[in-house]
Amino acid sequence: MQNDLIIGVAGHIDHGKTALIKALNGFDGDQSEQEKQRGITLDISFSHLALSSSDGLGSSGNKIIRNIAFIDVPGHEKLVKNMIAGAFGIDTLLLVVACDDGLMPQSLEHLKIADMLAIKQAVCVITKIDLCTQTQHISKLKDEIKLEFSKLQNTVLHSIETFSIYDEKSSQNLLKVLAGLSKPHKKHSIFFRYYIDKVLSIAGAGTIVRGSVLSGRLKTGEKLYICELEKEVGVKSIKNHDDFVQSATPSHRIALNLKGVQTSELKRGFLLTQKGYLRGFDTFDVALYPFENAPNLHNLNVEFFIGSKITHAKILLLDIDSSEKMRKSHITNQEKPKIFATIKTNDKIFSVFEERFILRAGGESIAGGEVLNPISDPIKKHQKITYLSYLAKRDFQNAFLMCSHIHKKGFGLVSSAQRFGLSHDEAREIARSLTKDSSDIFLDEKKLILYHSDSFRMLRDIITATFIKNKFALLSAASLELKINWATQGFIQKALDELEASGIVTKKEGLYCSMENTIKNIDEFLQEKILQEIRGKNLEHSFQPPAPYNIYDGLDIDRKRGDNALKALVSSQKVIRLQHNLFIEANALNQLLQTMRSILKQDGSIDISSLKAKLGLSRKYLIAYLERLDCFEDIVNDGGKRYFRY
Repeated sequence: MQNDLIIGVAGHIDHGKTALIKALNGFDGDQSEQEKQRGITLDISFSHLALSSSDGLGSSGNKIIRNIAFIDVPGHEKLVKNMIAGAFGIDTLLLVVACDDGLMPQSLEHLKIADMLAIKQAVCVITKIDLCTQTQHISKLKDEIKLEFSKLQNTVLHSIETFSIYDEKSSQNLLKVLAGLSKPHKKHSIFFRYYIDKVLSIAGAGTIVRGSVLSGRLKTGEKLYICELEKEVGVKSIKNHDDFVQSATPSHRIALNLKGVQTSELKRGFLLTQKGYLRGFDTFDVALYPFENAPNLHNLNVEFFIGSKITHAKILLLDIDSSEKMRKSHITNQEKPKIFATIKTNDKIFSVFEERFILRAGGESIAGGEVLNPISDPIKKHQKITYLSYLAKRDFQNAFLMCSHIHKKGFGLVSSAQRFGLSHDEAREIARSLTKDSSDIFLDEKKLILYHSDSFRMLRDIITATFIKNKFALLSAASLELKINWATQGFIQKALDELEASGIVTKKEGLYCSMENTIKNIDEFLQEKILQEIRGKNLEHSFQPPAPYNIYDGLDIDRKRGDNALKALVSSQKVIRLQHNLFIEANALNQLLQTMRSILKQDGSIDISSLKAKLGLSRKYLIAYLERLDCFEDIVNDGGKRYFRY
């Protein structure tokens, strides 16, 4: 259902979160024996509620208009790490504040975490309203709640509701509010992402994982890639709440039945995606937002929370002086600018542009942030600050320009989904705009690679050096692409065209060559050169002829024209083809066959071992020559040994 909503229920311990959910859908989140004994939620619990079209309440016979997935997170200060794992990926925060206690430390910490995770909307529920009889007290509490929300940067307060488990009407009102919530807009992504928050094994089914869909679309029967295991697995089935479904999209809480992986291999925090979209890095660049009273962040060892994953990390601030001034300032988080930093983690992180995270140290949440550069780049510190500034403003034109300059051998736009949150089409349009504004930029639209003028100069120098070194070189863009593997054919063609226009190279019969090239008949020249290489300098070399492509590369000649010349040599029987990639001069082959016959006459038999002892050639050649010997009627091959038939 496209109207599904994931609601995270947060707040201070014993403020009635679990009781609230139970009143709405009958689910008791405190299910473990330890939880029931202690009366608190120790880990994330999940439940759901189906709302019907009649009055916003779930009832049989009515059309279901919305499925709500509830994620009940622990409120105890020692269990905040479980709270963060549950809060990641939710659509709406349901902040529970008990009327008698009011806003407490965990209420405020949960609120800050939700804001740092960029949860767009929130409903605050004042619970235990039956314990408060004074209207003034409730009004004052509402004002305090509004004040705290006004300090936030991302999370907007939708409404404040009152609730009591003893007042059924308050449950009904809250359900109507939840039914009417708009679904926050989520940026479209071309690939699927899903953090595992629970792993279990079910008899008869096998490996089951649970989590929230963050982006993309998944269908039953498709393949998924487990990033941490570098392993592809199959999806046998998808379950959304109580129903098996054929597909899942963002805001769906789903269980996946996986094949090709054991339960023991998986952990909470592992990321599932489609193969080929994400690379993992243990060093990446971020924007940080320190909480009030945060310590000096530079060189600080912290716990890094992203999705349901936790790992240890170290913070390296990129501008220490300005960051320290910012930390000590008294301006609000809403006004405070970003602090750029590099994060080094113990484990590889498979993150994407603008993905949110939380940092904790000493048992306290100290900062939040967003990933700006999820891919480690060879970039100097002063360049990095400028680059991150572009990314923070979503100035992708200048970011692309910097990337093309940094990546001397071409900047691949295929990484744009992870690097910038852009589709290939969006990245192509930005790159096109750069080529219109500057002649220093070249875009190969087919291969999606962007080149800077520095790359062009480097390529032109390589091509020029080839013709200076070998005045008989005969090349095309296609053949140069095989030699210069970082340059695309289109980019090479541009360089060749400019070199020709500048009078540095010339063109003969469709091939580029040196201005000093005096070849009159290219086909005859190529046949003679290739025959010389196959023949070798002496008899020993002629028995070990190089592969055709090695000959072409050594002579700096176009492979297609080289193949044509080789075919002509075979047709004239000057060269004999023994195998796909093995050609030998006819005279050399005849001498070799005579040698093998002499060995046969002398020893009575011949095989790979005896021939190797005589000639010292590798198995590749020996097998081909013995198979050629088998073609004669007077030779018998008995299990690898050759004899004369008569």
